[in-house]
Amino acid sequence: WIAWPAFLVAGLLEVLVFAFVDPQDLHWFGQDLNLSRQAIYTLAFFAFWVLAMVSSALTALLGLSSAEVNR
Repeated sequence: WIAWPAFLVAGLLEVLVFAFVDPQDLHWFGQDLNLSRQAIYTLAFFAFWVLAMVSSALTALLGLSSAEVNR
């Protein structure tokens, strides 16, 4: 219930973000990222996936009743 929807959202975010952002133009604290485009795409996908999983998990947790949470 959490990982699969998060995976789909991460894929969609990847497409949307990198349609407008060139990975070679990214900087980290003023320094160029010395990574290949594929590495940046991969790291970004996993970052998007983790954030979407946290969001999905929080939604699932908030959907539980107080009795279910306090078991």
